[in-house]
Amino acid sequence: MADLVIRGGTVVDGTGAEPIEADVAIEGGRITQVGRVTERGREEIDARGHIVTPGFVDIHTHYDGQAVWDSHLAPSAWHGVTTAVMGNCGVGFAPCRAADRDKLIELMEGVEDIPGPILHEGLDWRWETFPEYLDALEAKPRDIDICALLPHGALRVHVMGERGLALENANQADIAKMREITAEAVRAGAFGVSTSRTISHKTLKGDPTPTLRAQEEELHGLALGLRDGGGGLLELVSDWNTPDPATEFAIVRRVVEATGQPVVFSLTARHDRTEAWKELLALSDRAAADGLPIRPVFPPRPIGILLGLNGSQNPFAGCASYRDIAHLPAPARAAAMRDPALRARILSEDRISGSTFPLITRLGFERMFPFGDPPDYAPPQEASIAAIAAREGRSAEEVAYDLLTADDGAGFIFAPLTNFADYTLSASAECLRHPNAIAGLSDGGAHVGFISDGSFPTFLLTYWARDGKEAVFPVQDIIRRLTSDTARAAGLHDRGVLRAGLRADVNVIDLAALTLDAPRMVADLPAGGRRLLQRARGYTATVVHGAVTYRDGSATGALPGRLVRAGRNATV
Repeated sequence: MADLVIRGGTVVDGTGAEPIEADVAIEGGRITQVGRVTERGREEIDARGHIVTPGFVDIHTHYDGQAVWDSHLAPSAWHGVTTAVMGNCGVGFAPCRAADRDKLIELMEGVEDIPGPILHEGLDWRWETFPEYLDALEAKPRDIDICALLPHGALRVHVMGERGLALENANQADIAKMREITAEAVRAGAFGVSTSRTISHKTLKGDPTPTLRAQEEELHGLALGLRDGGGGLLELVSDWNTPDPATEFAIVRRVVEATGQPVVFSLTARHDRTEAWKELLALSDRAAADGLPIRPVFPPRPIGILLGLNGSQNPFAGCASYRDIAHLPAPARAAAMRDPALRARILSEDRISGSTFPLITRLGFERMFPFGDPPDYAPPQEASIAAIAAREGRSAEEVAYDLLTADDGAGFIFAPLTNFADYTLSASAECLRHPNAIAGLSDGGAHVGFISDGSFPTFLLTYWARDGKEAVFPVQDIIRRLTSDTARAAGLHDRGVLRAGLRADVNVIDLAALTLDAPRMVADLPAGGRRLLQRARGYTATVVHGAVTYRDGSATGALPGRLVRAGRNATV
């Protein structure tokens, strides 16, 4: 008798092959049969009318802290993700000496919007080295599997101290030590190393990420460390403007040519440089044609922030009169703001100069939209706050203000920052047409106060396989991108496909009913911290290593997830 049989579903196996009607049998955490299963299962799931897919593999998350204190890695686990790669963007918590803990917390707080009090209470710091950090992660059961990247920011501070924070160039001894620690991390199970070269990544104090100006020789040293340790991924985020995309891409290409290690980099369609992403996409396609593993990772919808009284940011947070009431609960704040005198006073004040939000100058009312339920991630231009104001003969500030104070302050304004320059998702559609591009950048676990993109996997299915305005892609291609494509890019060869002998990570999904709920602010983090969480309806069951972890969106209590170590338990 099989442990579990998923019966009568439409199997979309993760390879891109045409869907077929079949059963899936599972024993001992592995798939034993895909086809007509005659034996009964100790447990069975009726999948008739549903699609049956491999579990999703998300290669860009930030659960580095949450994985230490939490066995349930929401929101990703709610959206079909059964394996998450964390440690991206060069930020994380190992290696770390005791004297540097505050520095790494400040960096994570600024770059990924995870408040310091949450991290100070949630992290137990049972480690100093990266292998010790992996051991600490391995000790905790979870609802999904996790894989870890070595963060360059933590590594640079560990090796160079204040010189690394001051953006000094690494000397030969520094590079040799970083190479040695990188190799040690890979041998212990790290899937690679991550780094950041973007000015958007700063501490809460405004200091740049330590890796911002790392020279080519230092990146080369990291890649050599990956090779020394047995091979791994170099994950990179950059502004691509030093001095231009082609010049900086050439650095990455030389590193790959010299070391043979694969690179993935974040690719977004910026609103201020609308053609740069196309150049980078072409450069990566050319590299792939030349046999070089350099792949862009792109978002399937705009990366946008949610502005609201329940969030960490709103357009009036920098106004002096607003700051006087900012301590009030959202409903009380909304009531106070509806007072005509206070409303007039706040609207008359400078909302920019007093703001502590570094992105405030990038937010224009022409790309701010009322955010409804269900949420609309591709609103038309005429739905913008600027367009509403023009139609109603009011200022955009007045429209935004009234949206924020309605419904006891529970609503949000959606402000796309990338991938929405022409008010369509055409940039994401174009990337989906490129086989070398990877769908991702969910940032699961990060940006808890104003971004809620851990739902990217569900959006890929609902929008691009079912409802897309720009295009609708075959469901088997979208599932391939969520499973085998990301698994292979990360170096995972035991999952991502429904095939006998592979790991039994499976989703059963009612695609016709699959729906994203609106994000909600929930206070469930250490130190009473709050975060935006977004659920979905339509996931009938999620299976990790043969155990049903979620049924109809609710946790079963099963915690079969584990730390996956590269080179040890990432292959069949």
